[in-house]
Amino acid sequence: MTVVAEVVRSGFVESRHHGSVVALRPDGTVALAVGDVTTPVFPRSSNKPMQAAGVVGLGIVERYGLDDRHVALATASHSGEPAHVEVVRDLLARAGVGEDALRTPVDWPLDAAAARAAAEPSRVLHNCSGKHASFLAACAARGWPLEGYRDADHPLQRHLRAVVTDLAGEDVAATGVDGCGAPIFALSLTALARAFARIATATEGPEAVVARAIRAQPFLLGGTGRDVTRLVEGVPGLVAKDGAEGVYAAAMPDGTAVALKIEDGSQRARPPVMVAALRALGVDADLAPAVVLGGGEPVGVVRAVLPTA
Repeated sequence: MTVVAEVVRSGFVESRHHGSVVALRPDGTVALAVGDVTTPVFPRSSNKPMQAAGVVGLGIVERYGLDDRHVALATASHSGEPAHVEVVRDLLARAGVGEDALRTPVDWPLDAAAARAAAEPSRVLHNCSGKHASFLAACAARGWPLEGYRDADHPLQRHLRAVVTDLAGEDVAATGVDGCGAPIFALSLTALARAFARIATATEGPEAVVARAIRAQPFLLGGTGRDVTRLVEGVPGLVAKDGAEGVYAAAMPDGTAVALKIEDGSQRARPPVMVAALRALGVDADLAPAVVLGGGEPVGVVRAVLPTA
């Protein structure tokens, strides 16, 4: 396994994160490959932009008069803040679907302030509720059953698997159950980067709609203080999505793309490794370093360890 990040405390490296990173040039060739970039992984929520392209392709934007806010929430792992919840509820209302049709787990918001303000946990507060609301809207538009929309053999999920396969240019290696209960499709990191490049370079069609929404609504993509929100805000034209278990994918309008997986699933190593990979490709990306605390004061950082492209 390859070390891709180090945790430095008081000038001493106390921990190391292993992982894999692939970076693609605009022509699709591999500019940087660290670790194993061909074995399939579950991209977790980094699958969402592809799934959103699938539901947009079913005509929900035109049928229900949706805009960038609704599409961004379909791609989001949102923090459950009031603005997120408002758009999720509006999407359901436009599709004529009740909140009781959601099959996200009952949850509290990820955002601490929103959690304090929430009276009780709810399905709509789950960070994947935007994706699930878009799934329900697509089912309503197509006349497919709302019940069982998360099942892998449901018409919606069969359609989404086909869309993911097409965008990735690679057969789905396995189908699992994501944390929200919906299907998750396994791909290699190279295929994941390729799919993001196709979305980020699209000038028409569902992929272009998804790319525009992510770029226009980075707050709805994540939330207050979230690294994916700050990364998209800070890099003009970037399309990016974080995922659980240490996954991250991003692409630029010229087709430059990165996908990574931290082997131990650590979230703290994802942002610095993504920034380092983008910089290796000449993208002017930046995020505040992940700080290591001692006695409540900064005493170190989590830093990437990558070769240059």
